Amino acid sequence: MKTQEAPSARWFQLAFGVICMAMIANLQYGWTLFVDPIDAKFHWGRAAIQLAFTLFVATETWLVPIEAWFVDRYGPRVVIRFGAVMITLAWVLNSYANSLALLYLAAILGGVGAGSVYGTCVGNALKWFPDRRGLAAGVTAAGFGAGAAITVVPIARMIATTGYQDAFFTFGVGQGVVVLIMSFLLRKPEFAGPPQKRMVRVPQTHVDRTPGETLRTPVFWLMYAMFVMVASGGLMAAAQIAPIAKDYKVADVPVSLFGVQMAALTFAISLDRIFDGFGRPFFGFVSDNIGRENTMFIAFSIAALSILTLSAYGHNPVVFVLVTALFFAVFGEIYSLFPATCGDTFGSKYAATNAGMLYTAKGTASFMVPFASILAASHGWSAVFMITVALNAVAALLAIFVLKPMRARYLPANAPASVEAAAALGRERTV
Repeated sequence: MKTQEAPSARWFQLAFGVICMAMIANLQYGWTLFVDPIDAKFHWGRAAIQLAFTLFVATETWLVPIEAWFVDRYGPRVVIRFGAVMITLAWVLNSYANSLALLYLAAILGGVGAGSVYGTCVGNALKWFPDRRGLAAGVTAAGFGAGAAITVVPIARMIATTGYQDAFFTFGVGQGVVVLIMSFLLRKPEFAGPPQKRMVRVPQTHVDRTPGETLRTPVFWLMYAMFVMVASGGLMAAAQIAPIAKDYKVADVPVSLFGVQMAALTFAISLDRIFDGFGRPFFGFVSDNIGRENTMFIAFSIAALSILTLSAYGHNPVVFVLVTALFFAVFGEIYSLFPATCGDTFGSKYAATNAGMLYTAKGTASFMVPFASILAASHGWSAVFMITVALNAVAALLAIFVLKPMRARYLPANAPASVEAAAALGRERTV
């Protein structure tokens, strides 16, 4: 039997994964800064340009099960290296793109690369932390949520001074190099069980379900539908926040908060990334203690209320900054709660692949982004906001009244169990 890892080893692995996630964050969250400059240069229209965002998210998510299968089988390093090459190539191509076809090709390559990194890091965290899945998935996802916070201002400045092409090229190469370096440090856990004793406060399965078994369960597809509902609103907001700010005429209005003053749009994007990043581990930690579904209900309800407030009072630049920050604080938790719930429900052995299959819901949700541009052009942003409110409200109710009892019936044992006991059962099944 292999010896257990030092307790600190898994925290280093978590940190390496967070750095990788931070380096791919701009591929999604920095995109909104490029939409209007690209349109100003080529006049392709927002909807056509935003199709690139949809292609990025679709390929980032729908290919994750395949990439995660390689992680489960061969470990994280080779997949992370492949991802590093793809994300670099994507933004370098964006810097030269003079046609929609090339822009779309770059988006697809970027999606493949980002999905390789994202799926690997989240899956690896679930394996290293069977006793703290919510927190581990949340901290890892926080890198993706907050990673753009430290670079959004430099990117915006570079776009304003030397052009968006230079921003694509410079940050594309820089991000890719950092991910490549991290690939040499990441590895899968080698121990037979968790490195420390801890009583888990949420129900967990003692049986590792294969991807095929997972896909045949109604509980998986309910989680998938809820993921799509909540992700749709968040992706529409992430991709459209700059156009929304411009249409609301608050983008360039100076806002002073917390002793800092900057334009409302730049302030909003920076604060959104910080709150998004903080919300992921926070709600993951909360869910480790009060349950996944209870936490979902709270977060989804707050998201619905924040969008209602944005629709009514978003023309005020201070309200715009604060309410969008609140929305992203509760939106990002889907990237910690759903992977953790998936691991609890279907086990650790195939955690990367199973979580990757669930993550494809984000790709399905991405098709709402160009639809939102079309809907906003014909009916205004209020119509888009009302759809987002409805989706979050329905998901909140499903979490408490459908998902919670369904999972309770599905799990072999409903009572919280020691992770050591779960690991022991797993070892017995492999003997």
